[in-house]
Amino acid sequence: MDENQEPYCDFRMTVRVEIPNEPGEFARLATLLAEEGANLGAIDIVEVRRNRMVRDITFDGRSQAHADRVVERIRAMPGFIVRSASDRVFLMHLGGKISTRSKVPVKTRNTLSMIYTPGVARVCLAIAADPESAFTFTTRGNSVAVVTDGSAILGLGNLGPAAAMPVMEGKIALLKEFAEIDGWPICLSTQDPDRIVEAVVAIAPSFGAINLEDISAPRCFEIEHRLRELLDIPVMHDDQHGTAVVLLAALINALKVVGKEIHQIRVVVNGLGAAGTACCKILLAAGVRHLVGCDRLGAVLDATGEDLESLRRDLRAAITFDTPFATLRESLVGADVFIGVSRGNILKVEDLQTMARDPIVFAMANPDPEIAPEIARPYCRVMATGRSDYPNQVNNLLAFPGIFRGALDVRARTINEEMKLAAAHAIAAIIPEDHLTEDYIVPSVFDKKVVRAVARAVARAAHETGVARRRDRDH
Repeated sequence: MDENQEPYCDFRMTVRVEIPNEPGEFARLATLLAEEGANLGAIDIVEVRRNRMVRDITFDGRSQAHADRVVERIRAMPGFIVRSASDRVFLMHLGGKISTRSKVPVKTRNTLSMIYTPGVARVCLAIAADPESAFTFTTRGNSVAVVTDGSAILGLGNLGPAAAMPVMEGKIALLKEFAEIDGWPICLSTQDPDRIVEAVVAIAPSFGAINLEDISAPRCFEIEHRLRELLDIPVMHDDQHGTAVVLLAALINALKVVGKEIHQIRVVVNGLGAAGTACCKILLAAGVRHLVGCDRLGAVLDATGEDLESLRRDLRAAITFDTPFATLRESLVGADVFIGVSRGNILKVEDLQTMARDPIVFAMANPDPEIAPEIARPYCRVMATGRSDYPNQVNNLLAFPGIFRGALDVRARTINEEMKLAAAHAIAAIIPEDHLTEDYIVPSVFDKKVVRAVARAVARAAHETGVARRRDRDH
């Protein structure tokens, strides 16, 4: 892979290098970095001797390959000794990003006898008599299993369960940081749907909810469906539904900006994998009446008119992957909204020019959007991507912490369509209508109001649809 095509990241390196303590030696190093186009950052003196000096040199590379090349060139410089080279991303992951700790200090024999034998036996017997009390007297009521088979890791593909662990830890860190939920990484050494379902069902008594993560389509649809049927705790494949919820929130606000109604617009969705299919389903549930779904061969889903009710129940059955009825470009003619969850750089300016007045373009492929915002911006009214370095990032971090928080708060049996719709409207409502602009249709992921608003909306919808087993403190 060309170094400039690697996934977007911050390749900041710190190199501890021993150099001759003579005039002009550091200038040689600075010249090398300039030649390589590496941005020189912090410079720290670690140790000084009469004829040698040790410095920590921090620089930004364009990619992993570029950073590695710079380090190798430093190693090759006469008189220079590289003692270590540290990537700050790897340093942040060193030893893992999560840990467990006891809520109770165990410093006396009396405390030990209560949290463990013999006192714990009384709690075990109470739970045996009333299994629901496990939600009260154990971590189950605030615990989510983050389950993967490593078959669809971020944009990297099928790397297996061990390589998925850093992503699962990251997800758990976000659940804790944003919603005070305890998550647990479950990376399974099988990609067989039957064995995955069996494994999750077997561990379910330890958790209050199941978050399926980075499982490839179409297997993820079957796995989620079967687990939802078998378990009485919420099961959600976040790659599907988290993305769909935030997409709908962004669209609700984008339509306010352009002055259009959701039941009147024509939508084209490109990419009918896990996220794309979920986006189609939530859009139809939200009131979209004219939707065309495209995949690699072209338009293969026509969701209009009389078929909408059946499509909401079983969307996948209506997709004819092998027999497209139009091309993507033909489908875009007259469309109000383009939603891309596919691959980069597949649209041209000419395609946007065929769309309806004030087009909305959500190009969410990563790392490269379906069309670069710099190119598309003059030809659309509202632009959103999946990237954090452009306005209007469609980021599922806006959704999943609050959805799981709300579901756990009311001990929901499931996460249904009404709860997801409620989450989307709650996210959209964070921004007052008089604050909405073309570049501000979704709130910041760091806005502390988001999780609580989403949790309240989800809990309320769970009560209204009869899937809540207890009243939330806010109800």
